[in-house]
Amino acid sequence: MTRHGELGTALHRWRDRITPGEAGLPAGEPGRAAGLRHEELAQLTGLSVDYLVRLEEGRATSPSVQVLTSLARALRLSDDERRHLFLLAGQSPPALGRVSDHIPPSVRRLLGRLPGTPLGVHDAAWNLITWNPLWAALLGDPAAVPGRGRNAAWLHFTGQPSRISHTVEQEARFEAALVADLRSATVHYPTDVRLRFLIGELRRVSSRFAVLWNSRITDSHDTGIRTIHHPDVGPVIVDCDTLTVPGCDLRIAAYSAAPGTDAADKLRLLDVIGTEMTGMVEPTDMGELARGSAPAAPATATATAPATNSVLDTPGHEPGHDPDPGSGPGAGSGSDSSLAAAPEPADR
Repeated sequence: MTRHGELGTALHRWRDRITPGEAGLPAGEPGRAAGLRHEELAQLTGLSVDYLVRLEEGRATSPSVQVLTSLARALRLSDDERRHLFLLAGQSPPALGRVSDHIPPSVRRLLGRLPGTPLGVHDAAWNLITWNPLWAALLGDPAAVPGRGRNAAWLHFTGQPSRISHTVEQEARFEAALVADLRSATVHYPTDVRLRFLIGELRRVSSRFAVLWNSRITDSHDTGIRTIHHPDVGPVIVDCDTLTVPGCDLRIAAYSAAPGTDAADKLRLLDVIGTEMTGMVEPTDMGELARGSAPAAPATATATAPATNSVLDTPGHEPGHDPDPGSGPGAGSGSDSSLAAAPEPADR
């Protein structure tokens, strides 16, 4: 099927699913076919019936931005559906007003099926918006950190303390990728005031960021090795991957270790002790704990239930709306037994 045929099929499907009442029109006679008729859609959009028919049949091949905008509004399309409509029509999707912190339920389900992997989910501006307990245990818990303390670019370019160390080459690529992502975000969200303010502040306080921003450098996040210096278990050498989610501009930072390695043992241990036992684990006990044969805890230790890496499957569990910039792959996070929502920032 050609792109134009796919556009017609999508329009027909969207037209069939909406009732006249939902579109603000009279309900119509009982027993009528489901969906809007061409005449009704024409009334809502101001387009001719003939043109709508030709669009659905793939004979009208170059709808304008104005036509697509009118169709998206009349058919009550979601942001993702509107974006899909524009792409099918060969047009650039319209810019959205501000960086979204919405995490689709399907992404939550996917993350919940990755146990034993520290995961942090970031928006297009690299604000940390949700995480799992193993991410918090490995990188530190930022649940009480003010908003800007949860932004990867701010943490890195202002030299904030971090458990992660990079080689010179890794740092250069990481910086270039962060700046490229922020530049892309300004294109997609040109009216987002918080995003513009973040970039302005970074240019003011970080000469390195200013140089990279002015150079218009482009790069992407690589798959590489990171060393994370944990106060209890020592250095943890892990693979770092940055996954993108098409259609919603999310970045998922994931850390993993090959089975049977020292790092894998340490991740299993951290999955058990979480963020509660800092300073209570002797290095010689780590292997036994990771394999489930833990020695008796000191009398002063507080018993804690093992943390899980589950993610809520329910669509209603959404992060706090419109957070200030938060931390990315260079910072720690969350604290409950599912992917945790970032708390309301203190500097709103």
